[in-house]
Amino acid sequence: MRKLIIAIDGPVGSGKSTLARRVADMLRYVYVDTGAMYRAIALKALRRGISLDSSDALVSLARDTHIDLRAEEGTQQVFLDGEDVTAAIRGPEVSQAASKVAVVGGVRHVLVAEQRRAGEQGGVVMEGRDIGSVVFPDADLKIFLTASPEVRAERRWREHQQKGDAIDLARTLEEIHERDRRDRERETSPLVRAADAVVVDSTAMEPEEVARLVVMLASEHKAASAPSKRG
Repeated sequence: MRKLIIAIDGPVGSGKSTLARRVADMLRYVYVDTGAMYRAIALKALRRGISLDSSDALVSLARDTHIDLRAEEGTQQVFLDGEDVTAAIRGPEVSQAASKVAVVGGVRHVLVAEQRRAGEQGGVVMEGRDIGSVVFPDADLKIFLTASPEVRAERRWREHQQKGDAIDLARTLEEIHERDRRDRERETSPLVRAADAVVVDSTAMEPEEVARLVVMLASEHKAASAPSKRG
């Protein structure tokens, strides 16, 4: 039976990465974090001192960059031009820079082509902010994962606390609101819920509960699409 393409979209801090990793593990699918690609471009731009307001420079940079997503020891590793930047792309400065890089249409065009190649054979759980609406509009199962801004901010804040980053919760909430606005209002691939996506609000749900729900939905889809057997 053909393996599914599962698209998980949603705002920052909704738990997309955690959900996608767990669902991929449960289904033995490949997990693809598209946001990591934008973070990698942002990191490279910061390192080279490229202005985040220079669209042409960012597009040129994206075209000349090789990003490799590898599944190693149960986690996704991100390699930027051969360098492991898995940890480096998760800092708050890179996160904010990535949200600016992601609004550049030319950069998205380059990376969307890579994302489609990564998932076209199926058997993938791909997460981002435009997977079901732009990258794979014909995905077998689309999930739009959301949560309240306050809960999303607290999740982000806890992540940084665990890494030892000094970051203020109130400031994190402000950044969540700003990121939401930027994602909704960008001209290219704005954050929208695909019409046929299943909305899952994770505000009051544990990660394992959400993962089991999505796996159940995937199983139902496969059962419904399987050819009937005639005796």
